[in-house]
Amino acid sequence: MEEVDLKPHRSQYWLNPKAKLDDPVRHAAQEKEICELYAQAQVLREQGVHVTSADEKTGIQALERAAPTLPMKPGLVERREYEYVRHGTQCLIASFDVATGTVIAPTIGATRSEKDFVEHIRRVIATAANEQWIFILDGLNTHFSEGLVRLVAGLEDGPSALELGVKGKEGILKNVESRRAFLSNPSHRVRFVYTPKHCSWLNQIEIWFSILSRRALKRASFRSVDELKTALGDFITYFNRVLAKPFRWTYTGRPLTA
Repeated sequence: MEEVDLKPHRSQYWLNPKAKLDDPVRHAAQEKEICELYAQAQVLREQGVHVTSADEKTGIQALERAAPTLPMKPGLVERREYEYVRHGTQCLIASFDVATGTVIAPTIGATRSEKDFVEHIRRVIATAANEQWIFILDGLNTHFSEGLVRLVAGLEDGPSALELGVKGKEGILKNVESRRAFLSNPSHRVRFVYTPKHCSWLNQIEIWFSILSRRALKRASFRSVDELKTALGDFITYFNRVLAKPFRWTYTGRPLTA
């Protein structure tokens, strides 16, 4: 019977939503804004506004199996060698177009520094240089960086050097809060919308990263970092050509349970 279906031998990790409890009104407003952008993405694209979900997938390992994988046979599943050789890692910085389901201008490299992220955003914007962009991001420090502020400020008649100020001292660049306020400004042609703390699951790129892991990485064997890099690029090209479609996002920002 369900009422006695207890499993004391099982447990799972759980994170209590402290930020949601501390400021539930702000938390709900952030969730609602993101969900509304997802719902409006198709219409906004027709108006020249790109709703884009972006993030980094770090530490993608180039693992080579120590022995070849044995294919499945009648009565036997595929058998992958347990032991492997490490050949290094790569980082993927990706932007997912919510309206089309495609991955835009991916960046694959050894690092995911502030410079790397700023350059990625620059390349994405260049694919439709005169249109508007809304990027949905989590709260990683590189997503509020000085470089990102300077990129946005330079795209149009932005603030003066005096208004930008000096990082850590004054002006727009002073601290995370001032940089975030500037980057989130809805009047900008390029602006950024941030997920609440511990809510990176609201970012659709995380769904795509899961697809990448299952389809391109889980059963693979890579003899070098270059081979891994090529495989990532090839999968993205294939995905955009064959598999890409908008995700069916049903969450509206309201609690899923009473």
